[in-house]
Amino acid sequence: MMRRHVVSALAIMCAAASVQAKDIKIAHIYCKTGILEAYAKQTQVGLQLGLQYATKGTNEVNGNKLVLIDKDDQCKPDIGKAQLTAAYQDDKADIAVGPTHSGVALAMLPIAEEFKKILLVEPAVADAITGEKWNKYIFRTGRNSSQDAISNAVAIDKAGTTIVTFAPDSSFGRDGIKAFKGAIKNAKLVHEEYAPPTSTDFTASAQRIIEKLKDQPGRKIMWLMWAGGGDPFGKFGDMNLKERYGIEISTGGNILPAMASYKKLPGMEGALYYYYGIPKNPINNWLNTEHYKRFKTPPDFFTAGGMAAGIAVVEALKKTGGDTNTDKLIAAMEGMSFDTPKGKMTFRKEDHQAMQSMYHFKIKNDPAFVWGVPELVREIKPEEMEIPIRNKR
Repeated sequence: MMRRHVVSALAIMCAAASVQAKDIKIAHIYCKTGILEAYAKQTQVGLQLGLQYATKGTNEVNGNKLVLIDKDDQCKPDIGKAQLTAAYQDDKADIAVGPTHSGVALAMLPIAEEFKKILLVEPAVADAITGEKWNKYIFRTGRNSSQDAISNAVAIDKAGTTIVTFAPDSSFGRDGIKAFKGAIKNAKLVHEEYAPPTSTDFTASAQRIIEKLKDQPGRKIMWLMWAGGGDPFGKFGDMNLKERYGIEISTGGNILPAMASYKKLPGMEGALYYYYGIPKNPINNWLNTEHYKRFKTPPDFFTAGGMAAGIAVVEALKKTGGDTNTDKLIAAMEGMSFDTPKGKMTFRKEDHQAMQSMYHFKIKNDPAFVWGVPELVREIKPEEMEIPIRNKR
């Protein structure tokens, strides 16, 4: 009789466990089609790898299955807004990840607040996302414009240097230049140049930049940040600015195809978010190995970011025991540190921006690679960068 009661009790417990287990729905909203499609595809792959890595291949947390829902925002703010609404309202998503485009992200922020659900931003970079447009449901694993800009300022901000900036005329570009200007302490910044993100002809911009820099004394640098359809690196590289006018080009990192243009600029310095050969840690080793195994190529810039987002989601769910209650997730994520392909990231409590290392590099033209190889000068630790808190919380 005792044995029968024990068996019955075990059966009830198992039945209860099976009832409690549920699907945890994660909506990924990104530029599956559109101007930033190349970035978006990498994020998608990285997110899947991150979920797999952090769950040891089970895609489950506490017996709850993780279900990834793909949605295409086409890099358009109105569509992104509608897709996030549909994810929360119709698909009953517990958490959303994305988007790729900063303008889309800014349109999506109020939707997360309306539905009181977490939006983990990756990889959109505009400072306003965790700045003046922020709300408590927004977290970001992606670097922000200030982190990009301040790390690059650390790399090139020297007395006797004159700088002109060049960027897309977009929230990404404007925020990036604003942050860069704020971080320059020693060099002299004499001009800001902007072009539409869809530009392919940079001749007029180049002429204005040359006029501003050519007669300046000392070191002359054009600091270039770009996300768009054209290739200003290749165009400016073809102009032989250094040989003709003594003007150096400096920039942050980019995806590997875009860094093919860097081969024309050996010795170029800057700071970047990620390059697969730089971080030395077990997660990056795993990412390199898995990516080569599956795609016969190294992981790229946004693959690492997507993986960081996937790991962050799983680590937060582990902390709540698989509970998707938003308030519990926020409590778990504020101040949370987690390991990524870049090393440790920490969600800053004040604005939920992930604090993370950046990398000062110098480009080497190695014939074994089709891109300019960023060789590490030094790791710039989070504590070395004074990243402003802009959300007026």
